[in-house]
Amino acid sequence: MIKNKEIEFKTFITENDYLNLLKEFELENNIFPQTNFYFDTPDTKLMNEKTVLRIRQKGSNYKLTKKTRAEVGADETHLFISKEKAEELLKNGFDANIIGLPYYVNKIAELTTYRASTPYKNGTLFLDKSVYYDNIDYEIEYEVDDSHQGLIDFQGFLDNHNIEFKESIRKSKRAYDHRK
Repeated sequence: MIKNKEIEFKTFITENDYLNLLKEFELENNIFPQTNFYFDTPDTKLMNEKTVLRIRQKGSNYKLTKKTRAEVGADETHLFISKEKAEELLKNGFDANIIGLPYYVNKIAELTTYRASTPYKNGTLFLDKSVYYDNIDYEIEYEVDDSHQGLIDFQGFLDNHNIEFKESIRKSKRAYDHRK
């Protein structure tokens, strides 16, 4: 298992802002899809504990991730799995003890993001178009190692691009709330 700390700042943006930023950073031909499959218990224990459990498919790679809120950012634990294992977990659910959670979980929602990324100051800027069920939304994520400087850089980016901050809702919650 791989563990890391994720510090990110994000905001919803308009489709127009998304398209303009893709053009400004010359990323129109560097957009890659990734699909997140979210898991929880029938009574949404993980969501209530502010924990996200997902399998992310990116190309032919599959990664099981547990993401828990921390005092700063989120603590992530990753486990790379095969396509066959991912398909089995998606179909049957699984005992989440394999990644340190004491629950049996099943797939509850999914969301596909069309993502472009570029280095920006001391972090990485992600431009996301997310599609889930009958919904499409757009957001900027800025991942950094230093939360203090990251916030300054993120706010400066929004100011320089005349983008109003609109608090993002976790992708897992958006997908869950709009599932059919």
